[in-house]
Amino acid sequence: MVKNRSCTIVSSQAFSMVNFRGTLIRDLVNAGVRVYALAPDYDDEMRQRILTLGASPVDFYMTRTGMNPVHDGLDMLRLSALLRRLRPDVTLGYFIKPVIFGTLAAWLAGIPRRVAMIEGLGYVFTSSGGKQTWRRKLLRTLVSLLYRFSLARAQKVIFLNKDDLAEFVDANLVDKAKAVNLGGIGVDLIDWTVASPITQPVTFLLAARLLREKGIAEYAAAARQVKILHPKVRFILLGGLDPNPGSFNQKEINGWVEEGVLEWPGHVAVKPWLAQASVFVLPSYREGVPRSTQEAMAMGRAVITTDAPGCRETVDEGINGFLVPVRDVPALIQAMLRFVEDPSLIAAMGQESRRLAEARFDVHAINARLLKILEI
Repeated sequence: MVKNRSCTIVSSQAFSMVNFRGTLIRDLVNAGVRVYALAPDYDDEMRQRILTLGASPVDFYMTRTGMNPVHDGLDMLRLSALLRRLRPDVTLGYFIKPVIFGTLAAWLAGIPRRVAMIEGLGYVFTSSGGKQTWRRKLLRTLVSLLYRFSLARAQKVIFLNKDDLAEFVDANLVDKAKAVNLGGIGVDLIDWTVASPITQPVTFLLAARLLREKGIAEYAAAARQVKILHPKVRFILLGGLDPNPGSFNQKEINGWVEEGVLEWPGHVAVKPWLAQASVFVLPSYREGVPRSTQEAMAMGRAVITTDAPGCRETVDEGINGFLVPVRDVPALIQAMLRFVEDPSLIAAMGQESRRLAEARFDVHAINARLLKILEI
């Protein structure tokens, strides 16, 4: 096998390059690989953090959301010209636009090895629970066609859970022989250490982008009912507003805060808030394998999440937490009340979460697999 010595990672968000790919970049650099980190929204802080990791930050233009065939096509051609100048041995794209247009740009540039990572199926493929609008149906059709065309030009396509992989294979969007189930991107278990959970008052925490598909409305509805029975229980929501069409707006979030249902410090560092939490909650409709839950598990937090693709990978039912059906507020309430009424579960299940994190989500073990896929 040819050992690749330079790698370009393509993202649509600089913050994610540091937050989600930082350990991978460091492991690549330690393996003697030259790493180019491409993102469209670098500021001075993010650029410096990439340099500190040992990689080269490279600016290019790409919008995170929306589909404009003319603009996206021109962006792809410009990205292809950039890749032709950089001449990496391998490219890795993640998030929907870098996967589609980054893979096509690398193919046009003649980059010999092209790897795509499907971190989750996102807004386009996640059911909202209601009747789909014609716009959403059209968007899904268009994105499916683009996925099929671009993934045919990738050597490997990485998925984070077996459900997403099966859906893409069944829909003929990717060749099964190219598909790899990674099982999560992992966390640094040395950085994310166990913190003694808070039991007085029992405190629930949800950390996510403020999208409807994350189950935030269900979290707020459950919090309202639990607080009627147990007024001292805390419910914390972490996350910033998002340009995604499925995002909540400021008024909606403020309404829950003013009602006294939720505490919302906004987009803040997660670790200090997890340290004051009892149980991590993610009532999401669908995920890749959520990094936020992996971080909570590493810190020894019990978990309530949904029995949905990507989410179910983080909970062994009744061992480190509870699985509830998607959009089922009464089931979510009952799971929360089990911790409120029997606080001994908080520490016991938290210990099991840490054990599972060590077994399944050690980022360095996962990165070793990624380096093999990249042929590093």
